[in-house]
Amino acid sequence: MESIYTIAIQAAIEASQAILEIYVHPVAADIKIDGSPVTIADLTSSKIIEQLLLTTAIPIIGEESVNLPYSERKHWKQCWIVDPLDGTKEYLRRNGEFAVNIALVEDGIPLFGIIAHPVDGMIAYGGKSMGVYYGTFEEALNLNAPKVSTQELPNNPLVLACSRTPHQGEMKDFIHSILLIHPDLIELKKGSALKFIDILLGKADVYPRFAPTMEWDVASGQALIEGIGGKIINPETNRPLQYNKENLYNSWFVATHK
Repeated sequence: MESIYTIAIQAAIEASQAILEIYVHPVAADIKIDGSPVTIADLTSSKIIEQLLLTTAIPIIGEESVNLPYSERKHWKQCWIVDPLDGTKEYLRRNGEFAVNIALVEDGIPLFGIIAHPVDGMIAYGGKSMGVYYGTFEEALNLNAPKVSTQELPNNPLVLACSRTPHQGEMKDFIHSILLIHPDLIELKKGSALKFIDILLGKADVYPRFAPTMEWDVASGQALIEGIGGKIINPETNRPLQYNKENLYNSWFVATHK
């Protein structure tokens, strides 16, 4: 495995450990200009990750970073895309459903992704060129985490990964359309990028997302899902999502393990 990937794994684990140290104490949030919350855990994680990733000489796009204008970013061949604490609202609710996301993108395509779950001490890492691995932090640091095997058949009944927010609008319509075919559909509700882990491990079959997301919410998940032969596509174009765009918002998407 390339040394830059091992640096990214180390960054995700060190950030996760720092987040947990803060998590045991009461944490207050500030509100950013976009209305989303930010905590000392977000900022501490971001600092740890940036310090390590900057040693790779690859530029960074991050939720808590000062991101450069597209006039400069468009010339980048590669970049890291980082969410130092994905699921800040879940972190504040203290339900444990938050993650650390790191992806390496080349020419808009996610090559490598990491999703670390601080509370469980588990981490997924990999991509198309190497497959995907999922194991403990210690296993990942030693690069001997078990490889994720591809699930050939969907669950029976079908399992849909979704957020904990009440369904409305297009999401409600989408679920209704699936229920016509799969009336025994099971919903697996969870916060943050951990829904991608459920797809990876075969606990869920499909994850539709109609609410707004940013590139750092999804890039790592896309690298991992594609690494097991799955897809994350914009159903309107039937194309995979692209990254390091002028507008860092994503289109709506559907993720599947096949």
